[in-house]
Amino acid sequence: MADKKRVAILQSNYIPWKGYFDLIAGVDEFILYDDMQYTRRDWRNRNQIKTPQGLTWLTVPVQVKGKYHQSIRDTRINGDEWAQTHWKSITQNYRKTAHFGSVSDLLEPIYCQQKHTHLSSLNRLLIERVSVYLGIKTKISDSCDYQLSAGKSERLADLCVQAGATEYLSGPSAKSYLDEQVFRERGISVTWFDYAGYPEYPQQWQGFTHAVSIIDLLFNCGPDAPLFMKYARPAKAATIDSL
Repeated sequence: MADKKRVAILQSNYIPWKGYFDLIAGVDEFILYDDMQYTRRDWRNRNQIKTPQGLTWLTVPVQVKGKYHQSIRDTRINGDEWAQTHWKSITQNYRKTAHFGSVSDLLEPIYCQQKHTHLSSLNRLLIERVSVYLGIKTKISDSCDYQLSAGKSERLADLCVQAGATEYLSGPSAKSYLDEQVFRERGISVTWFDYAGYPEYPQQWQGFTHAVSIIDLLFNCGPDAPLFMKYARPAKAATIDSL
């Protein structure tokens, strides 16, 4: 009997929330689906952090070509000023957290020492850097590494076939369109990820919210961050020298 392999496929997000990393940690291979259409006002180029005044957006400015098809992979970042602005906001709002020093070592070079031209590559860099910090060893690949077929469910199922998957792990929002029969015909089972039931963690300021970037959890909890996640397991956090 062939070895079992679980795969997830999802568009890249900008410094995504903890659930995104739990999805990565829950599979053997995570495929970044950045050949898909870039969507405005979505998680592709923005996310939220917590401030004393409430939640605020960090948005990476991008160049959008009107109504023409534009993939996430081809979406270019507009200018360089955003990086310093984001880092200033991150620093102002998290400098008093318990793990600001170590997590800053992880993130600051990306914002202050590197130039980024494309959204997809920026997102992947941040996703990979945080995954290593969390001790997540999942293989991360790109949809462009594979052949893409037509049809929404067929394309996903064929990606799974090419990756050697026996199981596809999907976020619950896909239930509205995913045809599970297409996967069954290819010998692949479909499992739905459950984002409910996350425990609260020590968070700054009054009120608690789960719907913030993973960096909120990292700054507040450091190497203990996986204790407040699902699939990720507690491990010694990576240092900047090991990344």
